[in-house]
Amino acid sequence: MRTEFQIMAKEKLTNEQIQLARFAKAFGHPVRVAILQMLAKQTCCYHGDMSEILPIAKSTLSQHLNELKDAGLIKGTFTPPMVLYCINQKNWKLAKSLFNALLTEVVNNPANDKCC
Repeated sequence: MRTEFQIMAKEKLTNEQIQLARFAKAFGHPVRVAILQMLAKQTCCYHGDMSEILPIAKSTLSQHLNELKDAGLIKGTFTPPMVLYCINQKNWKLAKSLFNALLTEVVNNPANDKCC
């Protein structure tokens, strides 16, 4: 006998699901979380060498910053020798909304208390 889940037609992933996964991937490393926390505490864009603050090599730090920038969670301006990084407020609000919707959906579904 087929279950309700098997009867449903395959659905395409939504843009929201894709974006949420992209944000989740960016949050998926403790160094990136530390970078985000550091930038969130700034009153203006950060300029300086984060590798002097974080326990990480400059080359690895650069990869993490690129990951966060590619996900849209931070903005950066590169004008040698100065590099500025700050939180991308617009995408932070989007990330908050998408994560909140997912977490609320899971928490508010009474069926989750009855399974497994």
